[in-house]
Amino acid sequence: MKKALISDIQFYSLNDGPGIRTNVFLKGCPLHCEWCHNPETQPPTPELYWKRMLCAQCGRCMEACPNDAINAPIDPGIAMDSDSTYHKIIRDRCNNCMACVKACLYDALVVVGEDRSIDDVIGEVVRDAPFYNNSGGGMTISGGEPLLHHEFSAELARRAKEKGINVCVDTSGYGSWEALEELARYADIFLFDLKHLDSNEHKRRTGVGNREILENLQKLSALGERIWIRLPVIAGYNDSMDYMKGVVDFLKSLPNPVEKVDLLPFHNWCQDKYGWLGKKWEMKEIDAMDYGDCETIRRMFEYSGFTATVGS
Repeated sequence: MKKALISDIQFYSLNDGPGIRTNVFLKGCPLHCEWCHNPETQPPTPELYWKRMLCAQCGRCMEACPNDAINAPIDPGIAMDSDSTYHKIIRDRCNNCMACVKACLYDALVVVGEDRSIDDVIGEVVRDAPFYNNSGGGMTISGGEPLLHHEFSAELARRAKEKGINVCVDTSGYGSWEALEELARYADIFLFDLKHLDSNEHKRRTGVGNREILENLQKLSALGERIWIRLPVIAGYNDSMDYMKGVVDFLKSLPNPVEKVDLLPFHNWCQDKYGWLGKKWEMKEIDAMDYGDCETIRRMFEYSGFTATVGS
């Protein structure tokens, strides 16, 4: 039975395709975008959250750890302070045995990433079928990157279609064309992330070039698939009008028109996740963009003949 590492199944999602949706977040991504809002989905292995605001500093986790990978308890008030540099887990000693999670009485230590079967996931997705039927919603396969788990993603999409559930695939497009083409047999809509058109700039901020991504988008368009382009808008990187005019020209060059362009303004609301993972996030202090910051860009896309929205 096919299994994949799932970081979360999010119900009643309103921002990842039409209608009310259930979002299945696969764990593992070949891109490492500096602005990533879901850092827990990047590594393809289970991880450990430490939620400082729930930690009573009781010491049970330190007693349970076989690898001496837990820092000694300190005053809870000091540990919870926003300026505190204290972190419960010594990450370079931790082997993710999760003994500390079993010992914790306060849900301050949480496993992120669980191997789940397709039967298990589908069983959760179909529970909300009445919401899908009433709203035009369905299931969205997200991540991480669905193409990294392409066999699981394709089978999950196929099973959902058998049950009459609309399927969206949220992808960076970074993966083999064969995997993407197989997914296209079952997906109703592709939510295709477009980070940057320049391959060097793309690699500088995501860790990989974009040649394969742009080629896959061209091929997907040639198949006549329904495509919603998602554009993360990052100040000083891809938010200039000149750059966005280049995006307009590129999208117009595709074999078939895209159905929609969704602008995703940068936000820093995910900073707690980085802290829970013991990671430093360089963009933590950058102010979140307001929806209004993207309005001029949105209007430019609409004037160019695209349906354009500002999402989150």
